[in-house]
Amino acid sequence: METPLSSPDGRLGEEELELLAKLEEQNRILEADSKSLKSLSDSSPRGSRTSLVSSDSVNSNLNNYGASEDMTESGGDRTPTEEDTWVVWGDIVNDWEEFTKRKPKFLKNLVRRGIPHHFRGIAWQLLCNAHRSPLKEKYAEYLKATSPCEKVIRRDIARTYPEHEFFREKDGLGQETLFNVMKAYSLHDREVGYCQGSGFIVGLLLMQMPEEETFCVLVHLMQDYRLRELFKPSMAELGLCMFQLECMVQELLPDLHIHFQTQCFHTSMYASSWFLTLFATVFPLQVACRVMDLFMSEGMEIVFRLGIALLQASKSDLMQLDMEGMLKYFQKEIPLMMQKDPEGIFNLAYNIKYNQKKMKKLEKEYMSLKSKELEEQIEIRRLRNENQLLRQRIEILEKESAALADKLIQGQVVRAQEQEESFIMMRELAAVRQHSFETMAALEDARDVIKTLTSDGQKPVACSSHTPLLGLSDKAVSELQQQLAQAKLQEAEAKAELADLKDKCQELQHKENQTSNVCVEALQEELVQVKLREAEGQLALKELRQTVVDLEEHWQKHLARTTGSAARSSNRKGDTKQVVEVLQDELMSVKLREADVVAALKESRLRVMELETMNNSSTSHLKRAEASVEQLTNKLETSEKHAAQLQSELNHCRKQLSELKAKSTSEVMDIRLREADKMATIAELRQRVADLEIQVRIFLMCPSVMTLQMSASSCHGVAHMNRPEMSVFFPQTC
Repeated sequence: METPLSSPDGRLGEEELELLAKLEEQNRILEADSKSLKSLSDSSPRGSRTSLVSSDSVNSNLNNYGASEDMTESGGDRTPTEEDTWVVWGDIVNDWEEFTKRKPKFLKNLVRRGIPHHFRGIAWQLLCNAHRSPLKEKYAEYLKATSPCEKVIRRDIARTYPEHEFFREKDGLGQETLFNVMKAYSLHDREVGYCQGSGFIVGLLLMQMPEEETFCVLVHLMQDYRLRELFKPSMAELGLCMFQLECMVQELLPDLHIHFQTQCFHTSMYASSWFLTLFATVFPLQVACRVMDLFMSEGMEIVFRLGIALLQASKSDLMQLDMEGMLKYFQKEIPLMMQKDPEGIFNLAYNIKYNQKKMKKLEKEYMSLKSKELEEQIEIRRLRNENQLLRQRIEILEKESAALADKLIQGQVVRAQEQEESFIMMRELAAVRQHSFETMAALEDARDVIKTLTSDGQKPVACSSHTPLLGLSDKAVSELQQQLAQAKLQEAEAKAELADLKDKCQELQHKENQTSNVCVEALQEELVQVKLREAEGQLALKELRQTVVDLEEHWQKHLARTTGSAARSSNRKGDTKQVVEVLQDELMSVKLREADVVAALKESRLRVMELETMNNSSTSHLKRAEASVEQLTNKLETSEKHAAQLQSELNHCRKQLSELKAKSTSEVMDIRLREADKMATIAELRQRVADLEIQVRIFLMCPSVMTLQMSASSCHGVAHMNRPEMSVFFPQTC
């Protein structure tokens, strides 16, 4: 209800005179005690002689204010004016401890009506018990130290109230004080450090008090008002608040809760900033200060009340929107709603039921759920570790299986080589058998020849005189001797060549035995038996040769005896015939031996060729196996390189995806913060325009009051009016 402060004829009315008298009285009191407001933070005003007013005046002012409230509630015309509120708050500030003990409910109702702007700084310190904090001395020490969060704080300072004139200037006074307070708290509480949302709370405090008092109030808010748990890196308290608020919405607004669930609109999508910034990024600045008044008086309860009140007031609109529409509604329409009718929202919040016991019960439920989730996470982590170990074991087994597969392939290759070698050995065995049969046949032939020669040698010499060789000449004898010498020479060469071939065969057999890794017992036994038979055949051949040699010696002796007797008994003609016959016999024996040697030489050459072909085939097979192994190794290395390249590309793509997600999330948050700041700035500008319009209207309606204030200020001194204590008691508007 507005009352004119001056009469139409320009004279002062009774209310104007009362206001002037009160102002003079307050000026007199301030002159008597210039440290009245500053001393509140150092000592208790109880029983002090420097108190602003006496206890009797406090009681009278409170009674007058209470009577005016009772009249207002009962429908009377008397309403508590701004002057009464200022006087009452001055009394409360000066006698804080005693007043809080006697009338806590009245103080709570008074805070709900709003703390005057000029009393807000000291009232906040008193409400959170920070006026006696010894942390002011540590604040200077913290400023000298270095914090690990300085870069992050510097980055986020420009985003905190960017349109407010106190924080607008880069590296100005507002940004520096905000940086100092945030840095000091990051050093004071290293577990919490720095959180982005806390800058708005600190900025709101800095608008009402210096930075030392702001630091003390911030520490008490963190420790006594659950904010420290909200700003911890785990943010467990924020999850609890989201759970409690969701349960309250489910109980008080079930239709809206069902709509939120159908649209997948989680509580954290719209209510996180309410708890982290205490509505500083949502409400206009004046309303945010009112919320801080209530938060220091009632704690986290007022945040739940205001949240439910906002949802109740906007229920009809939210029920018609989808998720994107609801996000835009919370960003744009909620601030406009608080700007249009803040008192209606606050009164609706005061009437909401808030059961402290039920909230404790919900906290226990949430802690049990979190413990179960933690156990599940531990179990999931354990299973992941086991899965990783199993994967490692699978990789090891795959490597072992690959090695076994390689060994299997190598075994198959070796088996094929062994089969080929066994086939070659079978061929060799067949050749040896054939050679053995031929040797046995040659041995039989030699035995037959020996028998023939033996039977011929036993005949009488006289019979040889009837042979048709009597007409041979000396020339034929010499030719036969030459042929015999050549045959012996060829026999010697054949023997030497046979020995060389045998050596080569032995070397090839030795190499073959070294290269082959598998022994076939049956084949070896048969080969040993064949070699034994061959050795027996060779021994028999040697015996036959020795027998032939003995027979030749015996024949030579016999010839010598016969030639001696013939020389003595007859002429020399018979001697020539006998010599020719002996030479012919020797020539036949030499030819036989030469044929045997040539056959053995051919067999040896055939064996050497077979061994050489076996060696070449095994070498080529081994080369092919090595080439195939090398090719498979190259393919394996190429596939591994390709897999590693694909894995690196996949990791790079995942990293880029995570970076893009983080970047998009930060950009969305920045855009939301900028929109909130812009809305706050617009609301503030509108409020300022409204205040200016009101001032202009009041000035046009009552210019005499402004003249009265100017005359009062000149009477009591301009110096006292410029003091910060005096600005508390002089409103800027009528």
